[in-house]
Amino acid sequence: MKEKYINLLVNKCLNFSKSSSLFISCDKVNKDFVDELIEKIDKEKVTDIYIDMDDIFLKHDKLKNINIEDIEHDKYFDKSIWDEYAKKDSAFLMIDTEFPHVMDDIEPEKITKAAEIARKSRPIFRRKESTMEISWCIAAVPNEIWAKDIFKDDEKAYQKLEELIYKCCMVDTENPIESWTNYLNKTKCLADKLNNLKIERLHYKNSLGTDLNIELPKDVIWQSAASEASFDCIVNMPTYEIFTSPNYKGTNGVVYNALPLMYGGKLVDKFSIEFKDGKAVNWKAESGEEILKGIIEGDERSSYLGEVALVNHNSPISNTGVIFGTTLFDENASCHLALGDGFPECIKNGSKMSKEELLNHGINQCPNHVDFMVGTSDLEIEAKTKDGIIKIFENGNFVI
Repeated sequence: MKEKYINLLVNKCLNFSKSSSLFISCDKVNKDFVDELIEKIDKEKVTDIYIDMDDIFLKHDKLKNINIEDIEHDKYFDKSIWDEYAKKDSAFLMIDTEFPHVMDDIEPEKITKAAEIARKSRPIFRRKESTMEISWCIAAVPNEIWAKDIFKDDEKAYQKLEELIYKCCMVDTENPIESWTNYLNKTKCLADKLNNLKIERLHYKNSLGTDLNIELPKDVIWQSAASEASFDCIVNMPTYEIFTSPNYKGTNGVVYNALPLMYGGKLVDKFSIEFKDGKAVNWKAESGEEILKGIIEGDERSSYLGEVALVNHNSPISNTGVIFGTTLFDENASCHLALGDGFPECIKNGSKMSKEELLNHGINQCPNHVDFMVGTSDLEIEAKTKDGIIKIFENGNFVI
């Protein structure tokens, strides 16, 4: 199964047509997996491999002992090496693994500051990532801490999480690459349906209390992982979403989270956000309110939405009944929104526009992009279209 997973990542999720170099980010706990992956790479096709290896416990100790004003001067948090490889149009593989509760004793302000420094130190990577000028993919690999947090007191916790990741990524099928190709063709058809509706506004409602109106920009484009802009790569493994960017000044109402949000190793849960003319004006959370505050107040436009994503409640990840505690999986189990940066590819000719032009067309521009999950089994979404009001979601699933 691991061999099939590695083959899927190397030969379907990544694309080396633009570059012969590969940048891998990971934590040292997953070093053995990365070594096996490198062994499977065609060394004639990929001649330059760089590994940016993190250490969650070293990071914890640094944040524990450092003054917040010194974080930006510590080279550990500087990610400018990412830009050196972005200049080469390298392919980027980000190995995602979670460490629940390791950061519980770290001040929330330090968590958000470290994340801000990491983002700001790699502007070239971020620009090329958002415009799909480079091939990139985020994929998950388990670790013991993460596994035992999900499957408590289970001696086979690691094996269970590993098998669950493979299942959600269709690695348990006979031919995962063919399975994903077929699925992506279906998502393209669904994105085409949404684009043909010419949706102007979305209205979300559910029993949690969500009552939210979201305006979409003129010439908005719904995308999926089958987008032509991705030049035959899959940026999230797995991916079950159809997404676009809203008019960042056109959101009004209140939204409640449906699943917990893990941010920088900290939990944010049971929260709501109220929007007025696009901006988050009020919020509260039973867990992690200071983290949520830091996300919303991190930048002049991080309090505005940059993404609207639709995911069937009846979907492979949601149907596992497991909360993974990582955005990569949980966002693909639930309709979600994102505070912060919008997507240039979600508006006609957006990839050719400057930041100012994108803002003028309603696409938010921000250093941050933080997804949070809002989809439930009773979510209803009505769309104002060129032909009037129609329901596109009922009981948490697409009805178009």
